[in-house]
Amino acid sequence: MATHGHSGSGHPDPLHGIDETHDPNLKSWVESANDPATDFPIQNLPLCLVETSAQDPWATAVRVGDVYVLLEPLRDAGLLKGLGIAWLANPQSEFVEVPSIRSACRKRLVELLLADSKELRDNKELSARVILPVDGASGTGAFDEEPPIAPSNYTDFYASIHHATNVGSMFRPDNALLPNYKHIPIGYHGRASSIVPSGTSFHRPVGQTSPPDSDPSAGPGFGPCKLMDYELEIGCIIGRGNALGSPVSIADAESHIFGLCLVNDWSARDLQKWEYVPLGPFLAKNFATTISPYIVTMEALAPFRIPAYERPASDPRPLPYLTSDANTARGGFDIALEVHLQSAEMAKRSMSPVRLSKGNFRHMYWTFAQMIAHHTVNGCNLQPGDLLASGTISGPTRDSRGSMIELTWDGDPFANPPKLVPGSQRTPIELPTGEKRTFLADGDTVIMKAYCERDGYRRIGFGECRGTVLPART
Repeated sequence: MATHGHSGSGHPDPLHGIDETHDPNLKSWVESANDPATDFPIQNLPLCLVETSAQDPWATAVRVGDVYVLLEPLRDAGLLKGLGIAWLANPQSEFVEVPSIRSACRKRLVELLLADSKELRDNKELSARVILPVDGASGTGAFDEEPPIAPSNYTDFYASIHHATNVGSMFRPDNALLPNYKHIPIGYHGRASSIVPSGTSFHRPVGQTSPPDSDPSAGPGFGPCKLMDYELEIGCIIGRGNALGSPVSIADAESHIFGLCLVNDWSARDLQKWEYVPLGPFLAKNFATTISPYIVTMEALAPFRIPAYERPASDPRPLPYLTSDANTARGGFDIALEVHLQSAEMAKRSMSPVRLSKGNFRHMYWTFAQMIAHHTVNGCNLQPGDLLASGTISGPTRDSRGSMIELTWDGDPFANPPKLVPGSQRTPIELPTGEKRTFLADGDTVIMKAYCERDGYRRIGFGECRGTVLPART
């Protein structure tokens, strides 16, 4: 993507929202924020909620380096004066809904955290109330953290053409993509009540499974899921909603986005196979969906915008309501994504998690702007705090596949010529302990990570999205 006059010098770029807060030379008096390896330099400032007995039960904060900066006491002390900030964690607050207020707050926070800024740093009484170390203080242990907004509505999309083609090829080798895929962003409404914060463990789900292929007349089985899987996704948090009956145009769609987070949309593949026809996912999905605790704002992501996925000339052009010059030019995000796994045995031996895959969000066929435009074109009213998930993110190579059902599958529809092997033929993943995995086992912990890198800018990250599979309840 062209830099349009910005090369890390701090000069504003109104077209892309790049300004002095993205200057890679900025340093903070919070020394850990200056570590090149941190996910949380002063150029990021993602939001989260922190639970601590030393403060209000849940305090709104930004993460910088290895500390939280609590925003309410900062506001109450008058250091965020005039920015229109009331109750920050309320989804209906102007801070969430209005990008200009969010941008002004970001600039003020950067100003307060700069290495040569004394206003907060030298106010020892205030900084003691505002700054909390992530790993706790005075032996209290690490603080609990959650996303700053609890979604009341959840929509899951299917926006990766590589994922859709891989999975479709397992079951329909001659017709992997259904006719509608390249015309509309496919999605379904999920269950918001079972969205859980990173670090939450959950029990393996129980439900019905399809009759055995060898004896269809036997009837369905019932019991714990045997094909437990993860799905690597990016979540979009809605900032400004729209009135019922009033569609959001694609030109205006991004002004409705608060920020992005990581999502693991756990999937019980064997339950899903039996139940998804004709109405789609149900018990195979609604037992748990894990989201990361940090929302990386659209303002922080501005330097990492890229053109939307370039469709082959033979693909149909999206209808006009799904098309805009801005979406074509910068509808994508350059976000590197990783999935790591640690088995119970690995944890017992103090072995580090092993990386299973590495991909990038740039390969998504549909953009978030297109998802929002399509979601609302019939008049559906999105609300502040709603979660829209991208669907599993897979790339063109085997090591960039975003789910275990794809990683262990031996087929490759993107090979030349395509290698379409029946779905029953799989190569298990071998862990450093010698354990093998085709799907997840009890005690497995899945850790997802994401970060953005670009020459001339500081690397920023999303933290972790982590969850552990527990045995099914008997």
